[in-house]
This record gives sequence, structure tokens and C-alpha cells, in this order.
Amino acid sequence: MKTPGFWYRPEATPAARLLAPAGAIYDLTSRLRRALVKPQQAPVPVICVGNLVAGGAGKTPVALALARRLAEIGIAVHVLSRGHGGSLAGPVRVDPERHSAAEVGDEPLLLARAAPAWISRDRPAGARAAAAAGAQLILMDDGFQNPSLAKDLSLLVVDGTSGFGNGRILPAGPLREHPEHGLARADALVIMGPDRVGIGALAARHGPPGRLGLPALGARLVPSPEDVARLRGRKVLAFAGIGRPEKFFATVAELGAKIVGAVPYPDHHAYTPDEVMRLVETAQDRGAVPVTTEKDLVRLPPEARPMVEALRVELVWDDPTAVDAVLEPIVRQVLRD
Repeated sequence: MKTPGFWYRPEATPAARLLAPAGAIYDLTSRLRRALVKPQQAPVPVICVGNLVAGGAGKTPVALALARRLAEIGIAVHVLSRGHGGSLAGPVRVDPERHSAAEVGDEPLLLARAAPAWISRDRPAGARAAAAAGAQLILMDDGFQNPSLAKDLSLLVVDGTSGFGNGRILPAGPLREHPEHGLARADALVIMGPDRVGIGALAARHGPPGRLGLPALGARLVPSPEDVARLRGRKVLAFAGIGRPEKFFATVAELGAKIVGAVPYPDHHAYTPDEVMRLVETAQDRGAVPVTTEKDLVRLPPEARPMVEALRVELVWDDPTAVDAVLEPIVRQVLRD
């Protein structure tokens, strides 16, 4: 679905007020589930990269960066995802040469570039499968609100500009749970981009029971220099089906491209050949090149991908040593075992 505009408006809109009772039911149901389900322990340590909002925070780039960092240290890390949008229930190891986004979801295909990736709707079963295949550590992409699998370290990713939107629970707002509840189960925050809404100050005031304050790790997404050089000054028809497409459109504009059209689609949108051809033809009519995200590119029909360019981005940490400090207890445990 497309992200409703009223989710990120500070004022209480009629739609938000109307949906508030449904949000209260969603919140109560989620809290009851977390209270009643006993988490299963995985055979190896588990790091969870999650968020408190429905899409658009940037958790997959964070998971990619962490997977690469852990691999550099010498840890056999495997990534575990639910496989949102895919038809396979798993557990199954993702093979980018064999699987499509329609089968395993778009994010696992990207994650499989950095480390062995698994999809499993049953998270404990997926963790056992990964451990049996040689994983020393499991990195969960999403699943912070899923209580079925015990987490040894949990990082919450928050967009520094949009924060928690209107502060309301789904469907009245973007929140999956109230921030104070989520922060009480987190071990650190990752703030994506400039902190314009006071996320760092919030992290300093909240944390797990018995500990005041959470480490706040700053990060940002930086387009690849090659793509910047290739697109700067060119006419671009930008399109994206991600949590917040406007963030992608802003990035394309900031790198110096001339946007002649910006076409948003729902998150995880499955593109049809006809849709892609219309985009390509529109771009040609306007003397432009169609550009999308890497996440969208894997959802295009294979025959259409050569006609579209993807803007590659890389996550850059503000302070890599602070990231290593957060990971250090888990790293030490893995290397000791």
C-alpha cells in the first residue's frame, strides 16, 4: 500500500482521529502477543535490525552494512528475513540466480549480495536452518515486533527527518508500537540522516529497565560516486515503490539530475511489463532516462531491467568505532564460542 500522507502530518487529521480506535486495538493485540508468546532461543546469537514504523526507515541498508562489517571481522553471518511480498514460506536459502522477488521478496535478494540469506515466516525454524548451514551469527532484517525468536542485540532504525510521524499507531499513523515500549526492548538506535526531530534526545531519556539512555548511531545513505557522475545534469524520470518514495526523489534531485517526472508506487510493488514499458516510453518522450532504486530493480520483469537504471546507495556511519562498540559483546561471544 502507499504510505498515507496524513501519517506524517503533525496535526490530528480527521482520518487519524477516525482510525484511532483501530490503532488502539492493533496496539493491544500486539502487546498481548508479545506478553503471551515465549521466545525460542536460536542455536547461535541473534542481532535484530528493526524499526517502529511501517516502512521507510532504512533498516535494510543498515542490515547490509552490518552484515558486511561482521563478515570483515571474520564471522560467518547469515541474514534472516520473513520474505515480505514473496510466495515461499521457507525456510529456504535465497539464491539470486534462481529466485525472484515474487518468490522470496525484494529485500532478501539485496541482502543475499552481502551474506547468505534465508527467508522464513517461522523465524525460529529459519534460525535453526541457518545455524545448521554454518551460521555463527544470525542477523534479522525486521522482526523486532515478532516475539517468536529471542534476540541477543536489537537495533532500532529511525529516520532523522520524519521520526515517528504523527505519533499514532497503525492504521491511524505509521507506528507499529508506542516508542517508549520499543525503546525499552532496544539496545541501540540508528538515526538515518540529520536528526531534525530530536531522536537523539529521546534515546538519551529511554532504554531497557535498569539502564537510562541508548547509544545513538548516526548514519546516512550516500549515492555511489559513479552513479552521481553518470546522472548529474541528465533528465531523469524517477520512479519507486518503497516506503517513502519522496525520499528517493529528493536524493535524485540532490545529486544534480533534472527530474522531469516522479512516479510513486506502493511499497514492494510488483511491476508488470506494461507498467515498465509505459515508464520507459514516457521517459523517451521527455528525453529522459528512467531511474529507480536497487530494491525496485529486482521487482522489475527480467527483460525490462536493461531499459532502466538503478541508483546505488551505500550506508556510511558517522562514527564506525561507536558501531563496533555496540557490536563488541556479541562479536566477543561468537569468537569465544
